[in-house]
Amino acid sequence: MISSKDRHIIRGLATQWMELASLPVMQERKRLWRAVHDLKAERPVILFETDWIEGYVNNDELLCEDPFLRSVEKNMRIRLRQATEVGDDQVLEPYYRLGWKMVFSDYGVPVEMRSLTGEVSSIAYSFSFPIATPEDIAKLRKRTIAVDREKTLRLHATLQDVMGDLLPVRLGNYDPFVSEFNVGEHGDLGFNGNFFFGLTWQLYRFIGNDRLLYWVYDTPDAVHKLMAYMLEDRLALFDFFEKQGLLDFNTDSQMAGPRSYGYVSALPSADTRRPAALLDLWAWAESQEFEMISPAMYGEFVLPYLAKLAEKFGLIYYGCCERVDDRLELIMNAIPNLRSVSVSGWSNFARTAELLGKKYVFSRKPTPASISGPNPDWDRLEKDMKATYAAARDCNLEILFRDVYTINGDRPRLRRWVEMTKAFFQM
Repeated sequence: MISSKDRHIIRGLATQWMELASLPVMQERKRLWRAVHDLKAERPVILFETDWIEGYVNNDELLCEDPFLRSVEKNMRIRLRQATEVGDDQVLEPYYRLGWKMVFSDYGVPVEMRSLTGEVSSIAYSFSFPIATPEDIAKLRKRTIAVDREKTLRLHATLQDVMGDLLPVRLGNYDPFVSEFNVGEHGDLGFNGNFFFGLTWQLYRFIGNDRLLYWVYDTPDAVHKLMAYMLEDRLALFDFFEKQGLLDFNTDSQMAGPRSYGYVSALPSADTRRPAALLDLWAWAESQEFEMISPAMYGEFVLPYLAKLAEKFGLIYYGCCERVDDRLELIMNAIPNLRSVSVSGWSNFARTAELLGKKYVFSRKPTPASISGPNPDWDRLEKDMKATYAAARDCNLEILFRDVYTINGDRPRLRRWVEMTKAFFQM
């Protein structure tokens, strides 16, 4: 039973959401995002990720008692606060998204997450690394994949009953960071629609960083076995979604890549009235964990497996925090449906811009350390945007500030950075 108090709270937030979603500026932002992803950029688009910022919405601000509605409340308060305070190109759609609740077995070995601070909610953590020798690979088993339809439909019905007349609830896809990676307690974290490959993400969790670096030399066949195993796992997962009718078009404010929206003309719009297929969707490929191996080794141990997965989807967003310029030509040749490339602070901006030209999206990721903590380094932030402008001003540019965790309660710094960045690009 949902209390009248919880119902009143969610309905109030839904009213605010729909009011903002109905503003003409939202349609204009969608058009600008689509222009960038159509490789016809009119100006850069900017988005600041607020989901992971400690205290951006404090728990004492949450009023709902029901755990699920409390998670929805938090997600909505984060989005609404960002829409009214930050001044970026955030888009609120005239609906709320809910992902399918998935149920996975383990991989045949326990991959335990271990906090390095002793705090359950810590972002500093490690793993048990259960594959200690090449012989341990034999312990891996094919995962079972299932959808909890009963739970998902119950949650969907609850939300639809509480606020559906004000803000419709759209069901589809899933949040991998909740369902697979055990981040978050209830509900979604806003990563719905994100078909994250995560091959070396999981490989690291199996064997740890030292073995990642040694085994490509000492026992290369073991690395290939693990990558082939992960490829098979992901193919099974994505095929399951398609065959079970769980997909929804992610060409809206769902994540095409790490915080990049999916607006694009090359894929069906989110309003398309037919079942979605994998070839209708964006997917996200990356390999942060193997950044330190050579481009040649990357081309041997990683890229063929990513390219095989990429064939299943319509468009690919590549990269996250890793350097890409030293292997970008390999990636472009291997993944013909590549559309967007993440450019972190580790990449050579000028070389990356030269390679991407106007044929791809230059998806810039500023370094979060510069704006984090008690004292933002505004000189460094300004130099970073000057360097971005110098290299990528003629590119199809999006600027996504991600992975900021601490701002010491200083929320105005986010708007200050947005306004500074807009000034560089005369927006």
